[in-house]
Amino acid sequence: MKQEEIDRAFWVEGFGDYLALEAGNSRNTVESYLRDVRRLTLYAVAHRARRPDQVTPRIVRDLVYHLKDLGLAPASIRRQISAIRTYYRFLVGEGYAKSDPSERIETHKGWRTLPEVLAVPEIEALLAAPSPDEPLAWRDRSLLEVAYGTGVRVSELVGLGMHDIGFDEAMVRVLGKGSKERLIPIGRRALGAVAIYVREIRPKLDRGQSEGRLFLNARGRPLSRVGAWGIIKQAAKQAGIEKRVTPHTLRHSFATHLLEGGADLRAVQEMLGHADLSTTQIYTHVDREYLRSVHKNYHPRA
Repeated sequence: MKQEEIDRAFWVEGFGDYLALEAGNSRNTVESYLRDVRRLTLYAVAHRARRPDQVTPRIVRDLVYHLKDLGLAPASIRRQISAIRTYYRFLVGEGYAKSDPSERIETHKGWRTLPEVLAVPEIEALLAAPSPDEPLAWRDRSLLEVAYGTGVRVSELVGLGMHDIGFDEAMVRVLGKGSKERLIPIGRRALGAVAIYVREIRPKLDRGQSEGRLFLNARGRPLSRVGAWGIIKQAAKQAGIEKRVTPHTLRHSFATHLLEGGADLRAVQEMLGHADLSTTQIYTHVDREYLRSVHKNYHPRA
């Protein structure tokens, strides 16, 4: 496999975007992590792994021993392990892998904490942050409502089309990883915000270059991941939230609030679109009505 093919198969570009845009790392840190991850992917491909979920603990251990044999400094090896763990936390969080094959590898560095969760009052403040005086306030408000109300990934959020919002069914159609489609319930408050945006704001933005996307930038083009991240960051600042807030913070808060409210884990996993559900859906079918009832009963803004 060529390097470009390996990068695509192992989602290296997406990991780089995560490091730079969502984790807020410097360019040097991003380049360092990507270099270490590519070292892993090249080693994995040489040992017949073609995807991240095919990398076994043995492959990771053998890579570490190989680096030791090459005389790599202990600090460099610890950084390599840290990069692998950060990489797999990204992969597991995005549904590209089920587990981290490096978790049993000893290292002196501890695990980074999970993304922070916003409390419900913080969410309320965040959603109310866009100023009514701003011309794009309802676009920003609807984007925030949909992000938290559905728990979609930022790539899925900006990829939503006009026809993906089911106002009558109160469902959102999402094209997730591996082009797998899923339906997610959405609350009436989020639908109300989207309805106002679609009726009042979006027609003024659309100049024939929208590609059918729901969320547009000020120039009438589809909103990018960077653009969505900027809207969320600005709203957090306006709301006076001192925690670091990213699109993944809203996704993590969505899932945490549902589970803390008593929602069934299978239903939450279904809504999040995690890859590991593919093996359990054979035995436990979660239908739309059940998903809708779980969302309605347990989501703070359903």
